Amino acid sequence: MIVAILNCDEKWGIGKKNDLLFHLPLDMKFFRETTSGHTVAMGENTLLSFPGGKPLKNRTNIVLSADVTHNYEGVINVHTFDDFLAEIQKYSRKDRVYIIGGASIYRQMIPYCREVKLTKVHKDGGAEVFIPNLDEMDNFVVISESEPIMDGDIEIRFVTYGNKKPKRIRLKKNNEELSTTGDKR
Repeated sequence: MIVAILNCDEKWGIGKKNDLLFHLPLDMKFFRETTSGHTVAMGENTLLSFPGGKPLKNRTNIVLSADVTHNYEGVINVHTFDDFLAEIQKYSRKDRVYIIGGASIYRQMIPYCREVKLTKVHKDGGAEVFIPNLDEMDNFVVISESEPIMDGDIEIRFVTYGNKKPKRIRLKKNNEELSTTGDKR
């Protein structure tokens, strides 16, 4: 299963200057506990935003970099979006794959996600990058929503959205189209 996990401010902003908008210990704990032991998929800038530019521990890390000379230790390096999709497809057959950013990756991958685990922050973070408003997308419905919780001095809610019609990953292999199940199309 493919799942996006992220937080956004009240304007659906997710970042600024290649960093998070807020320091939210409860949200970070939720992220760690949810993704630990699973696969995470991200763009290169997301990897570089981690301490020391190192991959997340106790997870399989898939990293997309358009520059073929950029290969990082401890990750699965891919250099095209098709290869990124192929790795996600491979790992999602046996486990959850969490899409963890950045903005471009979220915009491209959210249609493929069966779920989006979104921490909604009741504050304007002055974002420079945004994701689509899931409340305005016909395919997405709220599956669960927590009561408001204070994370430090900021109110948050944990919301899970379900995608009623997730897009299927379709890859070409030997000029035959393959679906997420590997069936020839």
